[in-house]
Amino acid sequence: MFNFEREFAAESNLVVSQAAKQSCEQQQRDVYESHRHRIFSLAFYMTANELEAEEILASTFVRVFQQHERPDGFAVDSALMHQLSEKFALRQEETPAVPAAGLGLSHRNVHRSILEAAVSNLPANERLLFLLRDVEGYAPAMISRLLDIPEAQVQRSLFSARIRLRQALAEQVRTEAA
Repeated sequence: MFNFEREFAAESNLVVSQAAKQSCEQQQRDVYESHRHRIFSLAFYMTANELEAEEILASTFVRVFQQHERPDGFAVDSALMHQLSEKFALRQEETPAVPAAGLGLSHRNVHRSILEAAVSNLPANERLLFLLRDVEGYAPAMISRLLDIPEAQVQRSLFSARIRLRQALAEQVRTEAA
């Protein structure tokens, strides 16, 4: 004999679980779409290679979706930091300070390609900190939290990165003038 109530309950549970699955998939699509450009950009600036950046992008989202049912921006950023840490030596204790002497730039207009080349020549940890702070606008406290390093170290490394950039740009200006 047919048990209508049991069959109806099983079918309604199936419909509810399918709706929940579709809702979860839509949330994941929304998270991906809202963060993918930023994640790819950071990965590309760190690797200077589109294929590697795409690989980091994919690995970041696979990791975040495996670890979090409803990921937020911090979870995505943390997954990216993990991927970049596997690829680069980012957890250096201290970056040696660069002397600030002789940083005068005769003119301030710098072509984007020259700046990008200077940024790509920074040590990996300084490059990431510079990109997070000065390109993406993250607060030093958030960078400290993401990378699990003291905020004072973030500030020192940013200072060092900016000095290195000024030196590289000043050298480029001297080279062009000669």
